[in-house]
Amino acid sequence: MRSGKFSPRNLIKRIDRVRSRLIRRLSEKRLYVYLAILGPGMIAANAGNDASGIATYSSVGAGFGYNLLWSFIPMVIGLVIVQEMCARMGVVTGQGLADLIREQFGVRWTALVMLALLIANTCVVISEFVGIAQASQLFGVSMYLTVPAAAIFVWWLVVKGNQKRVETVFLAMSLVFLCYVVSAFMSEPKWGEVATGFIRPTFRLEGAYLFTLVALIGTTITPFMQVYVQSSVVEKGLDKDDLNVVRADVIAGTIFATLIAVFIVISTAATLNVNGVTEIDSASTAAEALVPVVGEYAKYLFAIGLFGASMLAMGVLPLATAYSMSEALGFEKGLSRSFREAPIFLGIFTALIVIGGVVALIPGIPHIPLLILTQCINGLLLPVILVSILKLANNREIMGDHANTRAFNIAAWIVTITVSALSILLLYFTVIDLF
Repeated sequence: MRSGKFSPRNLIKRIDRVRSRLIRRLSEKRLYVYLAILGPGMIAANAGNDASGIATYSSVGAGFGYNLLWSFIPMVIGLVIVQEMCARMGVVTGQGLADLIREQFGVRWTALVMLALLIANTCVVISEFVGIAQASQLFGVSMYLTVPAAAIFVWWLVVKGNQKRVETVFLAMSLVFLCYVVSAFMSEPKWGEVATGFIRPTFRLEGAYLFTLVALIGTTITPFMQVYVQSSVVEKGLDKDDLNVVRADVIAGTIFATLIAVFIVISTAATLNVNGVTEIDSASTAAEALVPVVGEYAKYLFAIGLFGASMLAMGVLPLATAYSMSEALGFEKGLSRSFREAPIFLGIFTALIVIGGVVALIPGIPHIPLLILTQCINGLLLPVILVSILKLANNREIMGDHANTRAFNIAAWIVTITVSALSILLLYFTVIDLF
């Protein structure tokens, strides 16, 4: 006679319990793997929502209401495609973007690209410090206190920290963007009109409309994001086995960052546009304009978001620049290296922090001309970077079986041609506006 302990029914129950424990442990393991790899894609995408980005999204909402929300759908697809190619190249080759450009296209071409990137990123770093100053003034705190304090904190974090600590802090800074989600719900938008803005594309052959649409796309996809995500993936030491998780990081980061931009547009459309406030020249102006409509809390939420966005971009931009310049020149680089081990890498980072902080404290700093100069340089640089990325991602000598597929290539070329054309169009509008 069989013992009840070893009956088929009890045996099946035991097998089910063991199976459940194994599934739970595998799920936990996958979660730990994702959390360990999470970082480059999320940080790069969110750094694009910097002070000038917030100003652009605010002006979109104020000037055009919900009419441009549809453009975020193709933008998020395009950004995922570009970021995925760079992350994949970093995983497969173990080299940064500037490294590959130097090896495949020569020193002269690399020097030209790096010079343009250095000038553009320096201007943007200055604008991020201006964003810190504007955010602090919204709280009634002197910029002569907050700007040096922010500069010292970011410098200390990067120079004295390590790769894991820097990424953890940058990811924590990304959570500040949730302020804009709260701000959007506080503004009580008409959600039916919001949905219509997504599903009913509108297009006008008007200078202001085209300029805003092009600026929106130019703000979302910028050269420094590609440099940063690839260099960060390389520094984490990820290999081909991690490729799927790296892709998940890129997709999650892009969707999160785009949703934040959408909520900024919604909050300003629901408050400023409906009340006739259509001209916004900075994120701080948008915050001040919200006060009569929504109240002081909305202003402070906007200010917190602006401060966090500027802090994140203020760290990522100098790092992206230091990565690219060090790779192009063949010097040691890395967040875990000391000044003695990587003097050029940390020296470039330090110089950009000092220049950005000092220039931003100059009374009457011409912020708008700086952004115009940045737009012009990025308008010329972005097509070059995108074409370089595509050529590298199709090079089977360096990518092997992980080169672009035909279907992916078609989508990537559509994105590259469209974004390049719009970047040149933005450059044209910017130059025409100057005269």
